[in-house]
Amino acid sequence: MLQLFFTIAFSAAPLTLYIPPVRCLTVFVETMEEMEMEGRVYSRRLFPRARIAWSRLLDCFFSSSPRSP
Repeated sequence: MLQLFFTIAFSAAPLTLYIPPVRCLTVFVETMEEMEMEGRVYSRRLFPRARIAWSRLLDCFFSSSPRSP
């Protein structure tokens, strides 16, 4: 039983190297939240414009008669 305990303990020890400390993880989360907030400003402006551009592009491709300017 003691051998099993040591086997499990020493096999799990290297896994702790992959888990970052909590103080580093919170900095990462804060950075991701800031990037998300900054990205919202651009996405609110971009998505309506992209939708209009896409619909106009599809309209040009699939219209049966050519458009005159």
